[in-house]
Amino acid sequence: MEDFLLFLLVGMLAQLVDGSLGMAYGAISSSVLLAFGVPPATASASVHAAEVFTTGASAGSHIWHRNVEWRLFVPIAIGGVIGGVGGAYFLSGVDGDLIKPYIVAYLAIMGVYILWRATRDLRPRRISPRWLVAPLGVVGGFFDAIGGGGWGPTVSSAMVGAGQEPRRAIGTVNSAEFILTSAISATFLWALLTGHWQEAEGLNNHLAAVAGLVVGGLLAAPFAGLVVKKVPQRVLTYAVGGLLIVLAGFQGLQLAGVVGR
Repeated sequence: MEDFLLFLLVGMLAQLVDGSLGMAYGAISSSVLLAFGVPPATASASVHAAEVFTTGASAGSHIWHRNVEWRLFVPIAIGGVIGGVGGAYFLSGVDGDLIKPYIVAYLAIMGVYILWRATRDLRPRRISPRWLVAPLGVVGGFFDAIGGGGWGPTVSSAMVGAGQEPRRAIGTVNSAEFILTSAISATFLWALLTGHWQEAEGLNNHLAAVAGLVVGGLLAAPFAGLVVKKVPQRVLTYAVGGLLIVLAGFQGLQLAGVVGR
């Protein structure tokens, strides 16, 4: 019960931030899971299982409010599925202790990148031709699968940096994320059923955490729009980057043996 309540709060916080910035649900959730000693593949699978529900709700909201740039949606979604399935298959077949240092480094770099993004002031412009975003989707999907989060920070930020209107970038990327997370979750399930996933026996131990992430995310989703109106986006961006750096630093201390796992 304690795990459920803890991750319910984590899921609420992550969804509020993600709904405000178009990123960080997966990064925050996976960072906390890794900090609690959950193996990388299990953490990624847990987060993506939760995101099937939260991204579905988010996609419906963005479609309802007409935030989706449909001409970019298809190439981003296709690229994301290709990269995400490849990343999930890769992650499920390796030893978690070998991959974790790279995941920690990735999350730290992502935190620094998000802080750097907070200092930029870019004017929106139209992305053309539309197929240029497909390779971005591949990279974002792969990073998302191996890190348990990274789709939003990679793809949303790059699209805004390329000149896409922020509202459209966030709506399009969040809507495509539902397809991505469904594909990644299906890949983890396939790896589990075929025996490719060597660490899957510990997945049942984290069902309470997954349930907490789902419920917390769904509870917070309706309030994300209000947060966007009340809290400056730059403040939230700095908060996300700082949190990722702190969590990555804590996990680094765990790997170094300074802090107990």
